[in-house]
Amino acid sequence: ITGNIPSLKKTKHWFLPLNKHEAFLKEWILESHKSDWKPNVYGQCKSWIDDGLRPRAVTRDLDWGIPVPVEDAHGKVLYVWFDAPIGYISSTKEWAQREGKDWKPYWKDKDTTLVHFIGKDNIVFHCIIFPAMLKAEGSYILPQNVPANEFLNLEGQKLSTSKNWAVWLPDYLEEFPEKQDVLRYVLTATAPETKDNDFTWKDFQARNNNELVAILGNFVNRALVLTQKYYAGVVPALGELKEIDQEVLLNLEEIHLLIEKDIRAFKFRDGLSNAMKLARVGNKYLAETEPWKLVKTDVERVKTIMNICLKITANLA
Repeated sequence: ITGNIPSLKKTKHWFLPLNKHEAFLKEWILESHKSDWKPNVYGQCKSWIDDGLRPRAVTRDLDWGIPVPVEDAHGKVLYVWFDAPIGYISSTKEWAQREGKDWKPYWKDKDTTLVHFIGKDNIVFHCIIFPAMLKAEGSYILPQNVPANEFLNLEGQKLSTSKNWAVWLPDYLEEFPEKQDVLRYVLTATAPETKDNDFTWKDFQARNNNELVAILGNFVNRALVLTQKYYAGVVPALGELKEIDQEVLLNLEEIHLLIEKDIRAFKFRDGLSNAMKLARVGNKYLAETEPWKLVKTDVERVKTIMNICLKITANLA
């Protein structure tokens, strides 16, 4: 390499004094959110705080970027990690102005819940740096949760757009027309919620065939086909309940509550798994009650069975 030899020069920068906010962050994160934040998020924050927070430069010597809005800062721009979160607020202001709304309740109302959905490489910025900025200003709410995901790899390798190691959505939709829900299902089922995970086409195929088709599709199809066959698509009335019926209806209620709890805890993968359990309950119920064997001998019993099957189908939807 030829050219200029690097030389040291004195320069002036502005710093975010994170050390002054360490006590607040320690109490707010390590004490207040130990039980409700994901372990990967909490662990990364704890590691930073335990190591001791230090002042961090927010400015750079560049001729492009957001200029530092103070005197004596010519040629200085803000680091994007410092500037970008402020953009969340300014974009809300811009939207509110355009829509004729008030932006302040979104960022300053104590009854507003702020949640950051991010990747693990942005945990520190959204859990430590941005909250420190908000707290220092004083009038803004803090995030209640930061459910950061880890990384999703593709066939054992890290996703890379520059190396074209990715699944491009237009290509997927062309290869699998009308199958966007299948992709949503598989991505949710394999979401890297607490650790890195891997997307493979073999797993994609297996989940489509063994879960969506064989479990969910099988049950819903049988329930609707039998209803069409026996009652021309009209929902039959619920009659006398037997023990097996009561167990299924109780199961339906319990699974519903589990799914709600999972979603509120940002455990979407568990929520999806519990939803699929409901389809398994439906398949088991149909296999044990065998309404097709009773349709000529116990008309009222078949109505009750099919009514419950349609309740399960509606809940699955």
